[in-house]
Formats: sequence, C-alpha cells, structure tokens
Amino acid sequence: MTVFEIRLKVFLLKDIPLSKMLTAEAYFIDSVLTKDQEWLTYHETNQYKLYCMNGLFPLERDGIYKKEQIYTITIRTVETELARYFAKELSNHSSNQMKGLIAERRIVPRKMISEIYTLTPVIQKWEQGYWKVQASVEEYERRIFENAIKKYKQFIGNEEIDEEFQLYTGITFLNRKPVPVEYKGIRLLGDKLNLKITDNKQAQELAYFLTGVGIGEINSRGMGFCNYRWL
Repeated sequence: MTVFEIRLKVFLLKDIPLSKMLTAEAYFIDSVLTKDQEWLTYHETNQYKLYCMNGLFPLERDGIYKKEQIYTITIRTVETELARYFAKELSNHSSNQMKGLIAERRIVPRKMISEIYTLTPVIQKWEQGYWKVQASVEEYERRIFENAIKKYKQFIGNEEIDEEFQLYTGITFLNRKPVPVEYKGIRLLGDKLNLKITDNKQAQELAYFLTGVGIGEINSRGMGFCNYRWL
C-alpha cells in the first residue's frame, strides 16, 4: 500500500468564505472526475471514495479566501490510478470558483507513526445529529474504528483481516465545542481529533492508510483529513 499526495496550486476566480471552502474544493474535484467515463462511474458508485483533501493554504485570518490569489490544496489517496489522474488533470481544470495551475505528486514515506491528528473535522452521521446528544465516547470510538476497517477492507478487496487489535492508546478532542461544517445545504457538527497510535503492525498499517483516506465519514468532501507525526 502506498499513500500518494498531490499538492495542487489553484487560482481563485471568486472570493470563497471559510464556510464554503471545502464545498468549493469538493465541487472542483468532482467536476474533474466527471470528465472521464471511468472516473465518472467511480464517482457515482455507492462505495467509499478513498481520497481526502485539506482546506486551502495559507489560511486567511479573516475567513475569506481571496479572488485572484493562489492557494494550495493537499489531496491524498491510496489509489494509484486516481493519484495519476488527479496529478494530470487537476492542473488543467477549472470550475466557476477556481482554476488549477500546478500539481505535484509525491509518496508519503512509510515510517513508524506516533500520532495522527485531523486538520478538518471528523464527521459521524447519527440519527439525532451530533453524536454527543445520543452516544457515549466508547460508542463514538467504536464507530471510528469500524469505519476505518470497512474502508481498509474495501481497498484490499474485502478480504477477511484480524480486527482484534488496538489502533491507538489515547484519543484527544482538540476542539472545545463542536466544529460546524456545511454539507448539501445543512450544517453538520464534527470534531478534530488526535490519536496516539500503538506500535503493533496492524495499527501502523491502518494509521498509514488513514493518512491517505481520512478519518470518519464523507472524506471526499474534505472531512477527517489528517496529518501525522513519526516516532
């Protein structure tokens, strides 16, 4: 397994407020997938989309990303052909909000990971909305792990794997209050997390995988994008 990272420079055609940033990025990426029949089918298939992306960088302190300025979007995936397609096509692609300029692809090195931490909120969809209204921390953590395993099993072809291992030794919520994000016209509440990764083989494999696909749900909308620290 290899995690690919594409660093894409984009030129904004409009001002984009922070609340609309990830939606604008997701639309930009979705629209390049629809240009090719193979990737259109991938986009429309009801399955986990094994890529994720961070918000625009550098950050804007006033929360408005400026028209006619250049920013960087970091996209990661574990799918080789998708990484190749993104690196080739996104730099020549435009939406009504941004234009691709330069895309650089690299491989995220495999080293012992001490922790992973999210830069965008982790989302879990619960029947009554935000998880703290209806679930315990233990239930929240169980769903984090189960979601990660399901995505990993899809990636390896739904083979059976040993699921009896500890992914992390500690979880820290980095936000004092829920982080709101917009998704399909509604507001979802999420959390930013730090996970201290255990040093067993399965945990290290899964943690590396998560740096490429994101933690939690709707990662292709920019949710649950995580960075890492090595030992």
